[in-house]
Amino acid sequence: MTAYEPVGDQRAGSDPAPDSEAGPGPDPARGPGTGPGPAGYDAVVLAGGAARRLGGADKPGLRVGGRALLDRVLAACAGARTTVVVAEPRPTARPVTWAREDPPGGGPLAALAAGLRHTTAEHVLVVSADLPFLAGPTVGRLLSALAAGDADGVLLTDADGRDQPLVAAYRASALRRELAALARDRAGRSAGAADATDTADTPDLTGLPLRRLTGALRLTRLPDAVASFDCDTWDDIATARARIREHGHVLDEWISAAKDELGIDLDVDIKVLLDLARDAAHGVARPAAPLTTFLVGYAAGRAQGGPEAVAEAARKAAALALRWAEEAAAEPAPAPGKPDVAPDATPDTRPDA
Repeated sequence: MTAYEPVGDQRAGSDPAPDSEAGPGPDPARGPGTGPGPAGYDAVVLAGGAARRLGGADKPGLRVGGRALLDRVLAACAGARTTVVVAEPRPTARPVTWAREDPPGGGPLAALAAGLRHTTAEHVLVVSADLPFLAGPTVGRLLSALAAGDADGVLLTDADGRDQPLVAAYRASALRRELAALARDRAGRSAGAADATDTADTPDLTGLPLRRLTGALRLTRLPDAVASFDCDTWDDIATARARIREHGHVLDEWISAAKDELGIDLDVDIKVLLDLARDAAHGVARPAAPLTTFLVGYAAGRAQGGPEAVAEAARKAAALALRWAEEAAAEPAPAPGKPDVAPDATPDTRPDA
């Protein structure tokens, strides 16, 4: 578990050729990457652990805020040109490339080497699949820090100041260099080993700890107690589920989950919509709040617009609600004993009136 301190239906995602040794192109659902440099960045997500402290549960599939942990991580690195998940294939919220270390269960170092073989970008985000609070801005900070300096990698540290090498951005050339060195060293130490120079393509890194790699790299560290929080135990899962329902987090979490579920990639001003709902509820009637926000979204969709279309539709609806409220405030109350009808109202002459 990484220490945490509180602050203030899936779709199939298989790549058509998960085991291809050819360099992959962009993720089919994402297009060009948005990371530093024209080539963008690639992402490697390690999701094949045994989850022993969770009793062998399917940790990547456990839900926090209604979304699988793996899908939450995939949303954070949605800007990657290629995203490789090292695990057995499963349904995911967006298409990815699948890889597996050989033999399966060989540990994080072997899994990283397996995933790295499917990447081509020089900047590679490396994360585990159990990070419920990892988000796009944090990914951007890691990549920007890597691009701005000359370090081999930039990683987060947790609330206790401990390195979290599976929440990091690395230079792929540095990773490949050190992985090859570790493989050659192991081959050289093995009795009767084959030619150690042949290990670059199929390195035997099974069981080696990740610190054997990171200890040889020049690293920059960024403290982040929230984004580095990982879920190793059921208590961690409970903490994550409680945190997203805290005041100040719940609306952002809900909107993010709803957009993923509905397949919407649109950033809107939540305050504008909440203010509109308040104005409609107070100026018209309470049920007008959800109906009005629905109509605003529908109008923006009809206009095929982005956040600006939502803001403009919300502005018009808010002005209308304000006019309703002003009219209601200007209406004189009916005199005692007089009917509450307009002077020129036509009497209802129906037989059953």
